[in-house]
Amino acid sequence: MSADSHSINMHVPFKVYLSSELSDAERDTAQSLLAVLPPDCISAIESISAIESSDDSEVDQSTVNIKRMVDGRGMACPMPLLKTKVALRDVATAESLYVVATDPNSQADITAFCRQTQQAAHGDTLLLTVNKMTGGQTVNGTHGLPKQPPDTIFHFIITKTDSN
Repeated sequence: MSADSHSINMHVPFKVYLSSELSDAERDTAQSLLAVLPPDCISAIESISAIESSDDSEVDQSTVNIKRMVDGRGMACPMPLLKTKVALRDVATAESLYVVATDPNSQADITAFCRQTQQAAHGDTLLLTVNKMTGGQTVNGTHGLPKQPPDTIFHFIITKTDSN
């Protein structure tokens, strides 16, 4: 992982709540994909009606409220990042966006995007709460260059935080 310590929250494992605002299909997809993350990352996954944000908009360090999901599997760069930016418009402070992608470039793109918001001194910032790869190991492809196997999935949980 190339992200610096400021963009990765180390209070794991997280308890994940799937918002009722997700469609049934999104909730089922998110639940099955989150289940492949290691137990040191996700402790539990629950569906809920709604989580009330605290008045001070402070993010609970041990829970994640996933309000939206971006399924970027099979999409080439830059589509996972563009869909992430659009989906974040519907995510409020203390809520999270779950993004999955299969393009290895998405890891660098999404990590850099979250880091840029932390360097901006206004409004909400994005905390890259989870940045994990699951699936096959990197293998050598043509000419000895690293190649991602087709079952590799990059998982991101991005939480909006108040920079004030």
